[in-house]
Amino acid sequence: MSTIKEWPLGERPRERLLKKGSESLSDAQLLAILLRTGSDGENVLQLAMQLSKRFYPLSRMTKVSVSELCSVKGIGPAKAALLKAAFELGRRSLASPLSEGTALLNSQTVYNHFAPLLKGARREYFKIILLNQKNKVIFDETVSEGSLTTTIVHPREAFSSAVRESAASVIFLHNHPSGDPTPSQQDKEMTDRLVAAGELMGIPVLDHIILGNGAYFSFADVGEIKNQNVSGVFSENAENAITGYIKRSLR
Repeated sequence: MSTIKEWPLGERPRERLLKKGSESLSDAQLLAILLRTGSDGENVLQLAMQLSKRFYPLSRMTKVSVSELCSVKGIGPAKAALLKAAFELGRRSLASPLSEGTALLNSQTVYNHFAPLLKGARREYFKIILLNQKNKVIFDETVSEGSLTTTIVHPREAFSSAVRESAASVIFLHNHPSGDPTPSQQDKEMTDRLVAAGELMGIPVLDHIILGNGAYFSFADVGEIKNQNVSGVFSENAENAITGYIKRSLR
């Protein structure tokens, strides 16, 4: 196959994007623009086609590691890093803003922000969101990173930042790499421990949310976390929330 420079202008990926828009390009053509150059014996489009074939569909490619990308001939650390950066930017662009001062009114708001960020994650990430007295975000952070199936969280570690920052309340969340947000017995026991610890420290746990693939489970929504002294949607309308969860799971 000839080099890209020998192609008619209208057929070159970058020129085609500028003229007809990014939606007119195939996955391989978009990858070719990111890769910029080919390798020995292959032009950049051939390399991009090999890459897209190896990790088909495209959603799979966003999950692979740098070392897995580098296993493709012609993909070195620089190209792999560029691809990972592009995928991460795309993932972050899908997340709803969750900056300091954002008001969290319900579990759906939390899901809308974190679902794109944790989609496709191969291991469990356990996070905490610190809130002030008006249920507005102070900040969020990762408490622990687990294995494919589980993450171990000790209340002391979970609440350390909340105590340090004098948070009025907190929300916990973690993902299930399997895609099924149904809580395990371990999830239920961990939630009970965290709620009890929060009560002792005067830092109510408003919710513990489990993220799955296109659905989520909220312990507060189904009435398993009740905060009688905390106002807001997190402590109300449990029956309606149960119905909502069932509908989300059936989509």
